[in-house]
Amino acid sequence: MGSRAAGINSGARLARSMCRCQSRPPMLPDTPTPRRFMPSGPLRGRIRVPGDKSISHRALMFSALAVGRSQISGLLEGEDVLATAAALRQVGVTIGRDGEDWIVDGVGVGGFLQPQGALEMGNSGTSTRLLMGLVASQGIAAVFTGDASLSRRPMNRVIEPLAQMGARFEPSAGGTLPLLLEGIEPAVPITYRLPVASAQVKSALLLAGLNTPGVTTVIEPVPTRDHTERMLAGFGAQLTVEETNGERVIRITGQPELKPQEIEVPGDPSSAAFFAVAASLVPGSDLVIENVGLNPTRSGIFTVLRQMGATIEELDPREVGGEAVADLHVRHAPLTGVEVDPALAPSMIDEFPVLFVAAALAHGRTVTSGLDELRVKESDRLAAMATALSGVGARVEEREDGLVIGGTGGEPLAGGGPIATHLDHRIAMSMAVAGLASRDGVEVDDTRPIGTSFPTFERLVGECEQ
Repeated sequence: MGSRAAGINSGARLARSMCRCQSRPPMLPDTPTPRRFMPSGPLRGRIRVPGDKSISHRALMFSALAVGRSQISGLLEGEDVLATAAALRQVGVTIGRDGEDWIVDGVGVGGFLQPQGALEMGNSGTSTRLLMGLVASQGIAAVFTGDASLSRRPMNRVIEPLAQMGARFEPSAGGTLPLLLEGIEPAVPITYRLPVASAQVKSALLLAGLNTPGVTTVIEPVPTRDHTERMLAGFGAQLTVEETNGERVIRITGQPELKPQEIEVPGDPSSAAFFAVAASLVPGSDLVIENVGLNPTRSGIFTVLRQMGATIEELDPREVGGEAVADLHVRHAPLTGVEVDPALAPSMIDEFPVLFVAAALAHGRTVTSGLDELRVKESDRLAAMATALSGVGARVEEREDGLVIGGTGGEPLAGGGPIATHLDHRIAMSMAVAGLASRDGVEVDDTRPIGTSFPTFERLVGECEQ
């Protein structure tokens, strides 16, 4: 016991030293790469978007916690997911490649080793918050660092419940990165009601609960994406989900032995949304987007686009690894503004930037509300998109919790730029879509952030333009 405590204390001292050295977060290494996205001919043919980012993160993490070797196909090889893989290697997990597949030799629940350097998260909030949950209930210390964008994002909503379980934190001012986390083993199981709908906070607590004796309970007043629950159950975790008084109550029993899996990652619905909107807006488009994950906690964007009049047909619906999947056949159609039900927000929170683009070219007015969460993403996405769309000819009113957008009635946006992307991949891609449906094109100030989630985006845009 004494030697283990000495190791933890040594790791904590190393982590504090690294935290002081990392007080200024690294920037992206290269110079900005601006690009003007020009008006498009019809989008036609068949494309396949990269693997789902949320599932890719979790596939690596849960495989790392299994006892034995897991195989993952279709993993998204964007910068965010690669940051997760790099961090897992630093805590002792062996991760490699076999052709197109990824191979993970798990160390078991509670088997992480003390990292010898800071865990560099890049731009990935998902990597950061979920790995904080994993480290919180293990006897190691770690420093989490990130790029300039991630280092502005608040972590207090994860820090507060994990501290209740016994973990200790030394964040930067405002609860941001760089951040020192000293885990505790054994941690204390808690019951926690989420004050804000957040799949990342929920997942962090469930992952901390994996190595915590007893039962950890998370209560969701508003359902969020449920990949964590589905995948943990598939790996053999002792997990239950119940509906009580309109709330989801998720309980996980700690210290199971997870079983290795073969995982097929479906296409990311967030990535598919950019092409679904583009094909809906550009006249003559007739596009099939293959192998799209349609988990009901993630597919709100397609529900709202259909309410606006989009023609989106699901071909060959099927189930892959417990997730609903289909090919989406999208054809150009005139869109009409709607009032978006705030209850749909958790199922499409990352897709609102590109929905705002669709609204800018619709007939009539689109009203969105209940989107406070968008102000603490990679950027303040409400302010960023209001400024960006106004700058290319759209009529936008910014409210505290949403945007009101007056559409052009199908007429192209004027275009313009350069648009400030604020190192936010979804702002960059959304305004690229706006450029395809503009008169003079839209210039974004930097396309580098696109690589965090959709490294093939620009190539696919070129392939389906005809």
